[in-house]
Amino acid sequence: MKKISIGSWAYSIGPYQDCPIPWSDVLRELKGLGFDGVEVGGFSIHPSPENHPTKEDRARVKEEAAAIGLGFSAFVPNLWAEKLINTEDTSVYVAKFKEGLQFAVDIGTKGVRVDAVQPPTIFDEVDYDTAKNRIVKTWKECAKLAADQGCYVTWEFEPGFAFNKPSDIERIVDEVNEDNFGVMFDTCHAEMVAGVGARQPGEKEVLPGGCLEFAKRMKGKINHIHLIDSDGTLHHDETSSHPPFGDGYLDFDAIVPVLLDAGVAHDWWTIDLCFWPDAWKVTERCKKSIDELNKKFCS
Repeated sequence: MKKISIGSWAYSIGPYQDCPIPWSDVLRELKGLGFDGVEVGGFSIHPSPENHPTKEDRARVKEEAAAIGLGFSAFVPNLWAEKLINTEDTSVYVAKFKEGLQFAVDIGTKGVRVDAVQPPTIFDEVDYDTAKNRIVKTWKECAKLAADQGCYVTWEFEPGFAFNKPSDIERIVDEVNEDNFGVMFDTCHAEMVAGVGARQPGEKEVLPGGCLEFAKRMKGKINHIHLIDSDGTLHHDETSSHPPFGDGYLDFDAIVPVLLDAGVAHDWWTIDLCFWPDAWKVTERCKKSIDELNKKFCS
């Protein structure tokens, strides 16, 4: 059976930005719903290197979760204020990543998420090859830093950031070419990238089989999984909507077996309700849906 977590950012950014759910409440509610863990988003009031600067602080985060029987599936450092594509010097980005990496180690998780930071319109300022080379060089450095700590780096591709075409994603993973670097396969983002071609610059690149076909193509390149539905729409014309299971059209009976065969080296499945307006209210329904998939395909 897979271990089930959910991204804490669903309760701290977007609709919850001005009224984030307190961390202790998140832990208590998730445990009550039968979750195995939480994926820590270092945003707002939730634990991060900024608001938990010492090892003692971080030990308490780990201990609080462990005391009620929860683990951490990964950590998401807040890199959105940094420059990655539109600067020759990415040392500040790397330094921020290192802070997040150390935080992940200190709270006892091995996965650290990255993204391309800048939107797809960045190609109006920076040419494709320059942008790609900057990302590849930087993420290769990040992956090596993570490897030294026994961790892996997972790239969450999505329509709201640069390099949002299937061939872009494959190419960058191949060029980073580090064993501990791969993609976070978020089923909603995968559908919007591969099935819809949302926010792609220039000529659209879509696959006839959408998310399912892309999952097959990415075998061996996936090192983290987010499961959530897609209705083919964007949130505020920026990034993927993340509707609860059953509110979209993805065929998880077809997708899940492919992801089980993708070569992911750990047992976590993470629900992602990012930007969903009533994420707190629909969490229980999503947990029941993913439990059904877990029982059907993993028991």
